[in-house]
Amino acid sequence: METRKTQVAVPVLLAIMTLMVSRVVFAGKDSLHERHMAELQAVKASLVRRNLPGFVSPPPTPPQAVPGPRVYQVISYGADPTGKADSTNAILKAMEDAFDGPNHGVLMEGINDLGGARIDLQGGSYLISKPLRFPSAGAGNLLISGGTLRASDDFPVDKYLIELNDESSKLQYIFEYITLRDLLIDCNYRGGAIAVINSLRTSIDNCYITRFGDTNGILVQKGHETYIRNSFLGQHITAGGDKGERNFSGTAVNLVGNDNAITDTVVFSAAIGVMISGQANLLSGVHCYNKATGFGGTGIYLKLPGLTQNRIVNSYLDYTGIVAEDPVQLQISGTFFLGDAFILLKSINGVVRGVNIVDNMFSGSDNGVQIVQLDQTNKAFENVDQVVVDRNNVNGMATRSTVAKASVAGNGTSWTVDFNQVLLFPNLIKHVQYTLVARDGNAFPIHAVRNVSDNRVVVQTNAPVTAQVYVTVDQ
Repeated sequence: METRKTQVAVPVLLAIMTLMVSRVVFAGKDSLHERHMAELQAVKASLVRRNLPGFVSPPPTPPQAVPGPRVYQVISYGADPTGKADSTNAILKAMEDAFDGPNHGVLMEGINDLGGARIDLQGGSYLISKPLRFPSAGAGNLLISGGTLRASDDFPVDKYLIELNDESSKLQYIFEYITLRDLLIDCNYRGGAIAVINSLRTSIDNCYITRFGDTNGILVQKGHETYIRNSFLGQHITAGGDKGERNFSGTAVNLVGNDNAITDTVVFSAAIGVMISGQANLLSGVHCYNKATGFGGTGIYLKLPGLTQNRIVNSYLDYTGIVAEDPVQLQISGTFFLGDAFILLKSINGVVRGVNIVDNMFSGSDNGVQIVQLDQTNKAFENVDQVVVDRNNVNGMATRSTVAKASVAGNGTSWTVDFNQVLLFPNLIKHVQYTLVARDGNAFPIHAVRNVSDNRVVVQTNAPVTAQVYVTVDQ
């Protein structure tokens, strides 16, 4: 209030002083008109000065307080970024505070939206002696990122460094939209790295997972839509040709659930690269050179006899192959198989249906290894339907297909075309098309397919003729 009075009083005082001066100046003059004009100019000047910015400005309105970002920095909780001291409890406390943070709504029923809260590892390397878990189920929309976790020498061998799990929860899904990003997880050959149990829309992005024990690097069990991308997994740190490759063990990724995806990910050492026992999963851009087939390794193992419903596309199987048990609805396409890597269809109950193995590349060492093989040790494949193995290009390996073309020339009454070197399934030809071209322009023989068995087609004529027979078959 005092400031405002000062602002008003100063211009008024200046105007009065100006009027007084003007009266003195014109006191000795006789012209009343000139005196009035001077007084008007003085008043005008005072009004102009009054409209100029005051030399005392009003104070600005204080800014309203804005809540800070929900970033929980683990070092402030006492975590040791050098990895010398155990940081487990400090990081657990940060996870607890994030879990108890402001609720921005509800995702799936019973899951609180934490508003994109972040647990920041601040680029440190932290020693972990027991699994990092949230206090209970019911958290969503949260990120853990930016550091290294290393298992201690006494870390439990049957646990995982990060566990999204709550055995006591009755919720349909335990967690939703949890992101694990930019992490290096060193399991110290003790347990596994990450377990995602009955969770929804989980992302594992740009992670390096290594030195897991004879267990899983990543376990996904139940739930839906866990996406693993841009990541690297290996039990041992190597770039191939490792002297200890025969002894690699464990499984890099174990998908025991539906609707998940692994994209642009490398598995560089493990007995099994990816194990799948759930439907509707997608693998794209996956490079497996984990353990060579010749040493007993498997790149991708589909353990879903009777209902597979998985897709493997645009991937790279490097000296290690694919095994599928009783596959039903399986797509393998656009994939490169190097170093005699092949696809094995393994019979459990003798069923193989709706399988497409098409448009792949196979490269081998000219040892006659078949690109697609059958394991009928348990039982022969008896229920075979809608299986297409075709349009694969092959170099240095033996082609196998469910569609084949061949021709034979000769003079006589019988022509036999043998497809055993090409067809995948033994003694199985479902469809035959043929053409007989007589070389003698005057000949017009009667001809017919007389026998189809043991993957051979026999065409006969009623009279001797010189002819070429073209046959197409599929299984």
